[in-house]
Amino acid sequence: MSRDIVYTDAAPQAIGAYSQAVCCGNMLYVSGQIPLDPATQALVEGDIHAQVQRVFANLGAIVEAAGATFDDVVKLHIYLTDMSDFPVVNEVMQALFSEPFPARAAVGVAALPKGARVEADAIVHLG
Repeated sequence: MSRDIVYTDAAPQAIGAYSQAVCCGNMLYVSGQIPLDPATQALVEGDIHAQVQRVFANLGAIVEAAGATFDDVVKLHIYLTDMSDFPVVNEVMQALFSEPFPARAAVGVAALPKGARVEADAIVHLG
């Protein structure tokens, strides 16, 4: 089975040895996105709400570049440096996703790249 790389300028460039997303068959695997501004590659300014919104904007740009929408997301992994920020993730997700919501895991971590407070990756079914 072939692997196709998905890339968009509307999301941050990879900051390491990985692709923004890889399509294999009818599945898209989106790499972890932290709240980097795609234009500057800098961490967005503001509170956790701003960081969560930027993470999902980055994920959405990659999903869209693959020809999909958030309705096609089947699994999310959320990484938080402070689990008390979890309600903000739920708030942002409820505004962006519709029911039935994707499956999701949330993990508390000690640190994330560039000092981010949140990171998320996704698995997407391409119709």
